[in-house]
Amino acid sequence: MESTARHHLFHCKNSMMVFSKNYTLLCLSHVCCLPLPHAGLGGMDLCVTIKGVSFLLQTAIGILGNTVVLLAYASIFCTEPKLLPVDMILCHLAFANLMLLLTRCVPQTMTVFGLKDLLNDPGCKVVIYGYRIGRALSVCVTCMLSVFQAVTIAPAGPRLSRLKPALPSLVLPIFVGLWLLNMGICIAAPFFSMAPRNGTIPAFTLNLGFCHVDFRDNLSYVINGVAVSGRDFAFVALMVGSSSYILLLLHRHSKQVRGISRSHGRGAETRAAKTVVTLVILYIVFFGIDNVIWIYMLTVSKVSPVVADMRVFFSSCYASLSPYFIISSNKKVKRKIVCAVEHNQPLVDTQESNDK
Repeated sequence: MESTARHHLFHCKNSMMVFSKNYTLLCLSHVCCLPLPHAGLGGMDLCVTIKGVSFLLQTAIGILGNTVVLLAYASIFCTEPKLLPVDMILCHLAFANLMLLLTRCVPQTMTVFGLKDLLNDPGCKVVIYGYRIGRALSVCVTCMLSVFQAVTIAPAGPRLSRLKPALPSLVLPIFVGLWLLNMGICIAAPFFSMAPRNGTIPAFTLNLGFCHVDFRDNLSYVINGVAVSGRDFAFVALMVGSSSYILLLLHRHSKQVRGISRSHGRGAETRAAKTVVTLVILYIVFFGIDNVIWIYMLTVSKVSPVVADMRVFFSSCYASLSPYFIISSNKKVKRKIVCAVEHNQPLVDTQESNDK
């Protein structure tokens, strides 16, 4: 038993090395609890259970929230002649977040609970590519939302007076452009993704548990990291700039906004602006936590698997929580949900009376 424990500990040490001497990245283990010589099975089971329940709750809550938002907007689309640009963007954001949760959190949760050999090589390529695109669209669409809202509430000028009426016609072309951009940036993911292999994990390999991403050499890893990080920070910077402009406008014209808050149109714009700023702050908080953990992982020789799991958890929090901010602040979505609940309630009451 002791020799087995030592073997597991030795394997763990090898699988957790990051930036060891001449290597940029070796491997990040997905295992949270390890069978150490003085650790009982009860402690290991407790740790795995806590991690599994955390990922399960995050996944279930996120999938439920984003699905409700998509169904609400589908109902709105069927009953209204057209959606506003902000509504179209929020709908696309919910789709991107749902895509992220299905391709990252679902297999992660299944792996935590001990399910192995979930995907073969083609399956890993599809899932990892889908996850990369979903994650990229989440930041890009959030940035697009803040920019559109900043333009919407900005004071009318010579240029904006021509741009504002054209916003609805620009939404779909920008969606297509963002999809093409991120499909191009993430195109390397399918070539480097594979099902987990038995034996020693090679250098420059990300061990996601359900799949491996093998960059093969330092150059491939650096190029991929620079492309992804450069895109993320560029869109986050634009997001911060547009959201700061929104806050500046709301602060500068606070008295005028209070004075015209009785007007439905201006009041709706103000509420939408506050929702956008809230979503941006939420994204920046989790984006910051994600990157702080990532930088920490790059600066230590041994990374605890708990730290790696924390990064996965926090990087998916925005996708899980953002739909509930949309539901709570968007009157259209809230009204559709309330109508659906009230419509189903008489059916439930009738069924219960028949059962009695």
